[in-house]
Amino acid sequence: MAAAAEDKAPVITEHVTTLISEKGKTIISDGVVAKIAGLAAREVEGVHSLVAHHVGQAVVGLARALSRQTNRDSGILVEVGEREAAVDVRLAADYGVNIPAVAAAVRNNVINRVESMTGLLVKEVNVAVVDLYFPEEHAPEPVRRVE
Repeated sequence: MAAAAEDKAPVITEHVTTLISEKGKTIISDGVVAKIAGLAAREVEGVHSLVAHHVGQAVVGLARALSRQTNRDSGILVEVGEREAAVDVRLAADYGVNIPAVAAAVRNNVINRVESMTGLLVKEVNVAVVDLYFPEEHAPEPVRRVE
C-alpha cells in the first residue's frame, strides 16, 4: 500500500528552455525568467510589491523549497516555450500613482529585461494590480514615552 501511495505523489519538475546556436546550446530555467521579470517589475516607480498568486501556493512553496528559490518571483507566473515567453505579474501599487501608466511601465520593463537577458521573444505581459499601498497604514508605532 505504501508503495502505491508513493507512486501517486506529484513530481515537481522545473521547465527549462534550450536555445540552440551553431556553437552550442544554452539552457534557461523558467525560474530564471521569473526572477528577471520580478526584478524588472520592482524597478518601476509606483510598484510597492509583488503579490503572490493564490492558486496552488502550497505546490509553489514546495517547489521553491525543493529548488531553493526565493520569494523574489512570488508575484510572477511565466510560460516559456522554445523561443517565446508570456509573463503574468500581480502587484500592489502605491496609492496616488497613475495605475495604467505603472502597468505600461512594468510591461515595457519586463519585456526589455527578459528579451535582452534571455534572447526570448516576450509575446505578452499581463499586469494585475490587485492591491494599493497606503503609507499611513504602515506608519511606525509611536514611541513610548515611559516604560
